Order: sequence, then structure tokens, then C-alpha cells
Amino acid sequence: MSLFVCACNIIFSSTPGDMTQNHKQLFVHCVQVLNTYNVDTQSVEEHVNRYLKENGIFDESDQTFIVEVFSECVRYSNLMEVVLNGFYNKDGKTTLRSEQNLYHVICYLATFRLDELGMAHFRKFVSSQDINKMYRFLSFFLNERNLLTWIKDGWEKYYEHVFVQTSLLSPLQRWMPEIDDMLSMMKSTIDNRLKPKSRAGSVTETRPFNITQPRPRSIPVPEPIPKLKKHKPAPVTLYDKPVELEMIQRTKEANRRRAEERLMEASRLQYACANPNKSQKTKEIISNIIYEEESKIDFEKHKANPTPAFLSREVPVKMNTAQILREGKLYQQREEEIIKKLENLEAGAKDASDFLKWQSEMRQKDLEGKLADIERRRLEGKLSHEEAIFARQNLIKDNKQKVQEMKEETQQMMQEFLEKKFKEEKEMRNLVEETMQGHKNTKEATKKLKDYKRKIVQEVNEESKELMKQALEEAELEMRRKMELIHQIKAMEAVPIIRQKLVDLSESAGHGLLSEMSIAELRERVSLCKAAEKESEETRRDDILQNKEAKDQLLLNTLETISKHRLEQTRAAATRLETKKKSEPKKIELKDEKLTELQKRLEERKAQRMKERQSAKLGTKRSSADNRTRSLINQKKALEENRWRELELTQERAAKLMDGSLGKSKSASRLASNLVMT
Repeated sequence: MSLFVCACNIIFSSTPGDMTQNHKQLFVHCVQVLNTYNVDTQSVEEHVNRYLKENGIFDESDQTFIVEVFSECVRYSNLMEVVLNGFYNKDGKTTLRSEQNLYHVICYLATFRLDELGMAHFRKFVSSQDINKMYRFLSFFLNERNLLTWIKDGWEKYYEHVFVQTSLLSPLQRWMPEIDDMLSMMKSTIDNRLKPKSRAGSVTETRPFNITQPRPRSIPVPEPIPKLKKHKPAPVTLYDKPVELEMIQRTKEANRRRAEERLMEASRLQYACANPNKSQKTKEIISNIIYEEESKIDFEKHKANPTPAFLSREVPVKMNTAQILREGKLYQQREEEIIKKLENLEAGAKDASDFLKWQSEMRQKDLEGKLADIERRRLEGKLSHEEAIFARQNLIKDNKQKVQEMKEETQQMMQEFLEKKFKEEKEMRNLVEETMQGHKNTKEATKKLKDYKRKIVQEVNEESKELMKQALEEAELEMRRKMELIHQIKAMEAVPIIRQKLVDLSESAGHGLLSEMSIAELRERVSLCKAAEKESEETRRDDILQNKEAKDQLLLNTLETISKHRLEQTRAAATRLETKKKSEPKKIELKDEKLTELQKRLEERKAQRMKERQSAKLGTKRSSADNRTRSLINQKKALEENRWRELELTQERAAKLMDGSLGKSKSASRLASNLVMT
């Protein structure tokens, strides 16, 4: 603030003739800086420095004034936009949007800098611009009614009430008498109603006494004015985003993924006790029943032909060379692994049978734990379902009380609404009458505009006719020139050309090259090259035949090894089947204290609910019992509908995750597939 005051004192401490010029130039510079500024691509400091260099503004006081005004206009742009949007919607409908920054600067000077500038300098800023524009904007903005109603409410959306009242509105209210005088003067100048200035009467001039003048005192040497040091430029890292924000964003994304995975897992496991889908066994029974009924209906059904005899026989599959080599290599690798194992056992290595036995036992324990966990969740789901029924009954009672209260409130609101509507209709009638009077004045203005536009159109048509005549003349000249050129080209093409040429095969072309030959020599060379190529082809054929024989021998050897290994594998599979048949799987028995406790609690809840239902049936009459059953059926239907909606929502989420970015991870795709299956 102190720098701005110093700059104003230095700028405006010149002669009166230069002052008006300084006011106008400074105002124009402030508006141009705002016009050329782009928020997305430029910073405030960089843009101001570039503008000052381009326009050659090197005076420190001018620079400080422009920088202060521009930076503050950008800072408080939200406040200025509230005023400008209201102005363009109400009084400034005919003003240009390109002059928005002009009103932006004058609005900033009036709200924030009026105490520092003073009324005299503010008047000079206003008088340096078009008086009609300034009067229209200032009479709208500096109206007490507008300031204290909607402008105040708009400013309080961005800043606190105390700041708006003390820093923005109270200075304007202090200067209101001077502002009103200035606006009345502007209106009188627009209407040409300025009164002539009364000339002051002749004032008596005092004459000094004839006294000896004292000697002039020596003027002291002025002390040098201290200059402020140039500030250091802001570091480049100031405009870079901090690393912490990126870290926070990553952690947010990771947490979001985990939350979505947990949500998918929870939605997959919820309502396991009340699964609406039918089991596989019931589906098979239903399909068998339908098949039996349909078979009874089809009387004249065509019998299918039996399978041909050659399909029952085992047809040997013809193997490819690549398949033979691949399978032979596989069996060779297996043989090498077995040999290595035997060598290790000979060297003293241990057998892995004990470890495999322990591993199978641990897996069995893990499976039992998982099954117990699933059973616990199922019982918890049933318990929560029972508790939800109790909560639903309590909710219905509360809702009935709320509905009665809401009905009373709506009656009061309807009465208030009807009163308001009656008042608004009266206001609308008054507005319609005012607008009808305004339309009568606009018709005369439109007639004058149409006459003016007709005159302009006539002038433009005459000019366009003259230009068309000139263009046609130029086109005719160009066509004549082109026709002359075409005649010349055709005459040159009509001249005959001798194109016969005698050829001697024994002579060379005579180009002067080192490897130049005649056509006869070239033919002899080609015949020699063909003979050499035939010899090389015969040698290649011999090599290929030898390679084929070696390859066939290798394939025969590999086929023998494959047949041996396949026989051994069939024997091993038969022995495995016999051992599996002997060792039947045991059923898993779950023994857990928590599960028994949950089962007891669930039975107690069910018994309590059944007792309450029986007591309610005995206490009420038949009519109340019918109503209650209907309400319970409706509740059940609503619950089922909610469950189906939740299931559909989970499937939609799964589909979105499969399509989106989260669908790329393996865990998300696995969860989505589980959800769709459920």
C-alpha cells in the first residue's frame, strides 16, 4: 500500500497539463495489460514484466502503479465479476463485452484505492475516458441500493462479512456525498445543462513595503533518496507441483482400489443365507421334469440314426514332424530329471514324501478353517436379517408420526405460497405495463435504422458492379493470351520427326565406359552364367537329399522312444485309479464354539419373533390380523425388491470395473468375475 501511495505522489506531482495525459496513459496501460493476460498459460509477474519491456515503461513510479493495479485486479477478480455480471444483465445490455476490462479497472480503483487517490485524481481518471460509458457504469455500481443488497450478498460468498463491511462498503459510504456530486456534474454535462461559471470580482492586490531585502540563505545540498534493492526473482520450483501432492494422489488411488476390492468382496459374500438363485441340483431336477413332459408330447418324432461303426474304433492320429520332435525332447528332459534325482539319492539326498504328507495335512486344516469362516458369516447374515425386521417395525412407527407432522407443515406452506403468488402477480402486471410503453419508443428507432441500412446497401451494390466489370475485362485478356500460346504449341507439334534407327549387334553403344560390350558378347556371357547356375543347383540337390535321410532316421528313433514312454504312462495311470478307488474321501466335520453360540443366538431370536407374532395374532381381531399380514407381505416384497436392486447394482459395478482402468489388475478382474458368478 505504501509503494502505491509513493508512486501516485510522484506521478501526479507534475504540471496540470501533463497530469491529464498521465492519467489517461496509465489507465490505458492498465486496461491493455488485462486484455493481453491469459490465466492458463502465463503467470502474473512474468506477463507484467514482458508488457513493461515491450512498451518501454522504465519509470519506477509508473511501473509500481501498473503492477499494483494489475496484480490486485487479478487477485480480486471474483469481486469485480459480481459487479460486471450484474451491470451487463441490467443496465449494460447495449455495451460491448470487449470493454469489460475498462470497467474492471475503474471498479477496482473505486472500491480499494479511493482513499489513497483522493476524489480529485479519481475524477481525472474518470474524465480521461468516454463520459457516457463512465456515467452509465458508475451510476449503476455506486448506487447505495445496489451496494447494500445484491452486491453485498455476492461479495459475502467469497469473503467474510466483517471484511466486506469494513474494507469495501464503509469507504464507499464515506465518499458517497462527493461521488453523488460528481455523478450529478456528469449528468448535467451529458444533458448540456451546465451553468456558466460566475466571474469573481476584482480583488485588491497588496503591494509590498519598500524594505531592504535580506540576503538569500544558502540552499543545503539535498540528501540522496534511498532506493530499494531489486527483489530476487521467484525460484522456478515455485510453479512446480510439490512431490507430496503426487504421493498423496498415489496413496488415494491405492486406498480407493483397496476399498473397491473390499466392497466387491463384501457384496459377493452378502446375503449368502437368502440366495435367490437356484442350486445346481434343483436346476437338474427341473430340466429332467421338462424333458419327460416334452417327450410325452412328441408323438411322431424322427428317431436318430445310430453312430457309425468306424467311430467306435480308435483311429491312429498321424503326427507331424514338429510334434514328434517336441514330444521326443520332452521325454528326453524327463529322463534326464529322473537320472539327476537318482544320482542325488545315491549321493545322500532326502526323500520329499514326509514334506508332501505334512503339506496335505496343513491344506486340510486351512480348508476346515475357511469352511468354518463361511458358516460363521452365513449365521451372522441370518442374525442381521432378524434384527433388520425388528428395526423395520420401529421405523414404520416413527414414519407415521413424521407424516402427520409433515402434513401440518405443508398446509402452512401452501397458505404462505398462495399469498406470495398473489403479490408476484400484481408486480408482473405493473412490469407488463412499463414494458408496453418502452416498445412504442423502439419502433421509431427501428424505422430510422432500416432507412440508413438501405442507403448503405445501394452504395455497396454500385461498387460491386464496377469491380465485376474490371474483373471480366482482365479475364478476357488472359483468355486471348492463352489461345495464342495454344496455337503456337499445335504448330510446333505438326512438324514431322524422323524416328528410324539402324541397329548393329556386333557394335558397342559408344558411351565410353570401361565395361562396355556389344549385344552378341552379352548373349555369350549370359549362356556361360546359366551353365554355372545349373552345376550349383545339382550340388544343392545332393546336399538336400542327404539332410532328408538323416532327418527321417532321427524321427524314427524319436517315435520308438515316444511309444515306450506312452506305454509306461498308461500303466501308471491305471495303478493311480486303483489307489484312488480304494482311498475314499472323508467328510469334513466342523467343530467350533463360536459357531454353536451363533446358532443358539439365532434360534433364540427366531423363537422371540415367533412368540411376538403369536401374541399379536391372539390380541388383535380378524380385521387387524388381515391388515398386518398384508403389511408384512408388502414389507417382504419391498425387501426382496431392494435385494434384487442391490444385486443388479453389484453386477453393474463389476462390468464397469472390467471395462475401466481398475479392470487391468488381476485382483480386480478376479473379483469382478466372482461377482458376476454370484
